[in-house]
Amino acid sequence: MFPINAIDVRGLLHVTGGARSLIVNLLPMEALKTQKNQEKPASSARIAPRLGIIGGGQLARMTAVAALRLGCDVIVLERNDHSPAAQVATRCLVGDWNNPEALLKLASQVDVVSIENEFISTDALAVIEKAGHRLFPSTETLRLIQDKLTQKQCLQRAGLATTRFVAVENQQRLAEVTREFGLPLVLKARRNGYDGKGNYTIKTEADIPDAWKALNGDRNELYAEAFCNYHAELAVIITRGQDGAMAVYPVVETVQRDHICHIVRAPAAVSPNAHEKAHQMARAAIEAIEGVGSFGIELFVSENDEVMINELAPRVHNSGHYTIEGCVCSQFENHVRALFGWPLGSTAMVNPAAVMVNLLGASQGSGAPLGIENALQVGGAHIHIYGKAMSGRGRKMGHVTAIGPDVARAEAAAQSAAGKIFFGSTT
Repeated sequence: MFPINAIDVRGLLHVTGGARSLIVNLLPMEALKTQKNQEKPASSARIAPRLGIIGGGQLARMTAVAALRLGCDVIVLERNDHSPAAQVATRCLVGDWNNPEALLKLASQVDVVSIENEFISTDALAVIEKAGHRLFPSTETLRLIQDKLTQKQCLQRAGLATTRFVAVENQQRLAEVTREFGLPLVLKARRNGYDGKGNYTIKTEADIPDAWKALNGDRNELYAEAFCNYHAELAVIITRGQDGAMAVYPVVETVQRDHICHIVRAPAAVSPNAHEKAHQMARAAIEAIEGVGSFGIELFVSENDEVMINELAPRVHNSGHYTIEGCVCSQFENHVRALFGWPLGSTAMVNPAAVMVNLLGASQGSGAPLGIENALQVGGAHIHIYGKAMSGRGRKMGHVTAIGPDVARAEAAAQSAAGKIFFGSTT
């Protein structure tokens, strides 16, 4: 045993498999001096592949964990230094996403840059490509997707079935569209809508003023979609490599409440015909936008197996979180592989079924999970907490995934664990 004054206690942060653990090395001081003298010069040190991620939320966090497992360094650009991704990344740069100088600073330190969300200004992002740095998805891909009306038009040109849609410039035009398309009608913001924000379902013409006000139609560009009487909502994760190779994941069913995803069931209980149609549409959509990386494709299916595309997201997607435990290679790992031009991994499921349940904030309060010790007693449940500082009503704070021999048993385990975790004020 070495005397305490001859020991150097060093806390080293080690990231593996999504978990953070503290490794304490206890070495005699003389051994440390010898080790330091024997270290190789910096010029011969290993240079890890370096990934830059714009945005530091939970999607960046899970992407960073996948990249770290593959031996990459990850640098995140976020507006603060305590985001979910900053907790696991190699380094965090603090700056505005839409500031070209901040974007160039990130790009200059990495081999390839990707995004966590589609709300970043493409004009700002263009400086990355103009400076000769690699960015995926490209600004051209993002320009086709960011504006949802433009996205719909792009998908329609590719021959993909969608609901009827049209731009609406004012309330008078909106009233005309309600008569043309019928009610209910969905009014949407063309940009920056997610998790129910930016959507309003008009049930009667009397709702038009409230819908217009809710989406700030006098300042924001809006469009309207015919309401789809679907049998189920589906989603497909697809990863496309720089060489055009594609990895397509199983079709899943998503259960939405108030436009927020609550449950994802894999695989979806649809016919082989509908499953194949969904896969074909996903491939065609990604080809149409020349996407590189993992993308989320949302679709509708009718009772007679008609499939139409709803929208797509140019990034890893909530409907694919189940792939971390449920598939041989997760959507996050395949995203990293695509970004670096590496071979894509298998999308096969490791068990017949997987179910993911989102953990949503119940109210304003701390982001610390309450009841997690009870949830951890549920066998087969995999719990992911995103590390957000604050909870908000409906805010995504984590998720639970369970895999099993069938959807019913996987869902029972996932729901049991999710039901024991609470975020927000207890008062």
